[in-house]
Formats: sequence, C-alpha cells, structure tokens
Amino acid sequence: MLQAPESAPLGRSVSTADLSRLPVTLADVRAAAEIIRDSVPITECNRSRTLSEMLGCDIWLKFENLQFTSTFKERGALNRLLALSDNERRRGVIAQSAGNHAQGVAYHAKRLGIPATIVMPAGTPMVKVENTRRHGAEVIISPGTLEEAAAFARQHGADRGLTLIHPYDDPLIIAGQGTIALEMLKAAPVLDTLVVPIGGGGLISGMAVAARSLKPDLRIIGVQAQLYPSMYNAIKGEQLPMRGDTLAEGIAVKAPGRIATEIIRALVDDIVLLDEAEIECAVATLISIEKTVAEGAGAAGLAAIMAAPDPFRGRHVGLVLTGGNIDTRLVASVLTRELAREGRLTQLKIDLADRPGQLAAVANLLAEAGANIIEVSHQRTFSDLPAKATLLELVIETRDRAHRNDVLARLTEAGFKVGCKAG
Repeated sequence: MLQAPESAPLGRSVSTADLSRLPVTLADVRAAAEIIRDSVPITECNRSRTLSEMLGCDIWLKFENLQFTSTFKERGALNRLLALSDNERRRGVIAQSAGNHAQGVAYHAKRLGIPATIVMPAGTPMVKVENTRRHGAEVIISPGTLEEAAAFARQHGADRGLTLIHPYDDPLIIAGQGTIALEMLKAAPVLDTLVVPIGGGGLISGMAVAARSLKPDLRIIGVQAQLYPSMYNAIKGEQLPMRGDTLAEGIAVKAPGRIATEIIRALVDDIVLLDEAEIECAVATLISIEKTVAEGAGAAGLAAIMAAPDPFRGRHVGLVLTGGNIDTRLVASVLTRELAREGRLTQLKIDLADRPGQLAAVANLLAEAGANIIEVSHQRTFSDLPAKATLLELVIETRDRAHRNDVLARLTEAGFKVGCKAG
C-alpha cells in the first residue's frame, strides 16, 4: 500500500464558519436524511469482534451492500430525483455509471415514474448491467472509457432534453451520501476514525461534512485503488498514472468531482492507495469472517487497515461496505487466488520417469502427507523432457504454508524433482 508521509496531512482543524462556507453543509445532509427516510432503509452498523481482534482496533462495519440495489448510491440518487420539477420528471433523466449509481437511479426513477436512460461504459460487469435493466431503465453501452461514456451521456441527454443525474459532482448527491455518516455516528458514537473509498469523491465528501460537523476531531482517511489515484493526484499534486483493470471498478475514476475535491482538501486527513492483491484479500476476508459479499470498492476500507494496521491501533474505526455488486465468477476467482496466497492451494510440476507405478507413488505420498489432489494432468507430448520422461502437473490442497512446505519436503526426500507455484 502506498501511503502519504505522516508529516503531510491533508485535513486541518476547521471552524463552524469554515464548514458553513463549503458547497455542502450539515443542514443539507440532515435535509437529505429527512427526504429519503421513508424510501432508503437505515442499514446496520455493527462492531466486528473478529476483525477488531485481528487488527488491533475497534472495527465497525456499515452494511450498505445490503441496500435493495446492493449499493449506497441509492441515497444520493433519490435525493437528487426528488428535487426534479414536474416538467423534468416528465421528460426523464439520464445518468452515466459503471454500475452502482446506475442501479440507484434506475430503481428510484422507476418507483417515481420517471423515465431513465443509463449510459454504461464497455467492460462494466454484466451483473451491474443486467441489474440496471431489471430496474426498468434503458441501458446504452458506450464504447471507450468511463469518461467517454460521460461525454456521450451529456450530449445524448442534451439532445433529448433529459436531466443529467451526475454520479458525484452534485451537492444533492453529496448530501444524500453524507447521510451514511449521520447513521454511523448515531449507531456508534464512539467512532473517532472513518475510512472511506474514493472514486469521484461524492461519498467521502458528504460523509466528511456530516462527521466533521458533529465531531470536529474525527479522523477521515480516503482510499483509492493504486491503478486509479485520481483524487490522490488532485490533492497531493502528483501525476501517478491511471490505467488497467481493477477489481475496484466502482472507484476507477480518472476525473474526480470539483465539489468533492474542494471538500476533501478541507476535511480529509489523508488518502492512501491500495494494490490489487490487498483489495482481493479484503474481499475474501469479508466473505470468510463476516459472511458478507462486498465488491472491490466496498472492501477498500478494510483493505487499507489490513495493509497497514499500525496507524489505526487502539482507534474506533468505521468502515462503509459501499456495495456488493460483484460477478459470482469473479468472487470464485478471488477466493481461489486467496487460497493460493495462504498456501492452501499449490500448483506442482513433477518430472517422472515414464514407467508404471510412478503416478501412484506420488499420489500415495501425498495421501500419507495429508494433501488433497484437486487437479491432475499427465503430460507426455508437450514438454521439454526426454522421451522416457513425463511431466506430472498437480494442484494440491494443504492446511497452510507450513503443511505445504512439509509436503514439498517429503516429495523431495522421496527423490522427485518438484517445481512449485504458490501464493
């Protein structure tokens, strides 16, 4: 995890007057909470005893992945939709999104009888595309990047008189997202730290306004994927590259919001960057310990603490599981890769003499060592070995790294030449 130096904090002490001059205020967030109260459930905010013991701090989880659309985005979307005039409602709305904002807009637009068009970039996870269609919106798949999809949505909407519902750079959207902080501080007044994912910045800016207004000394840490450090660059004056596919596609934003940037510069204490392995590990941890599914962006807060627990020791930390819209195939891949990192799945390549009994000898040895064979391939043709040799490829399951190392040692002691590929 790439972390800013301790000597260069972002946030600074702010007065009530300073807060009142920001584009979004506590009054705006409280108004949003009242507006959406009857249509967006208050999700649970619970202390995780196991994660707290593991990480040396008091961990509280806000389960926004349990909203009807499995995302916090419903809050801001509904707050913005309810502000439309009657004429704007009749004409309809348009939104651009890689998935979660799309679902929030589509779901509540359908509830309110507002026609909705959603522009989604190519490469959006299919689960998010299908869920958006299921909510009754017209979905347009736009080739190119998220930013190109946004430009298309603006032009398409302007041509048809549709109102653009921006995913993050809108005071009403930001105020709606900030209602999460009100709920968290009510459920857990002890909180002294919030760790929040950053894409365009709407969520963390809204939460920062609410939290710092209610608890001025509360610490707020933003988290971004290392592949898309847009807000990190904007705040810290860096020019780190943005590229590639990230598991946290929900926060893969190249152009952060103007309003959010202003608020973050004033109220957020630091921004840290996560690599893909750290995000994957957090997704797997939430499934195995909390029995809850979070997408990559939704697990980013936990990933930040797992990657660098020392700055959080002894603190009372609130994390938002921002969404649970992740493809099941991707979940399976993440879990399998995590098993490999833990030493519980290992790929072996063993050179064997091509004569009867060799495969059985390896299988018997693995059985005696308590290892389970998951996959097996006996390759004679496509290898560089001599004609009288064969390549045995295995995937084995062991209890942990120590057990795996014991299995490898037994194979070597038995005279087998073993190559190993593991996490």
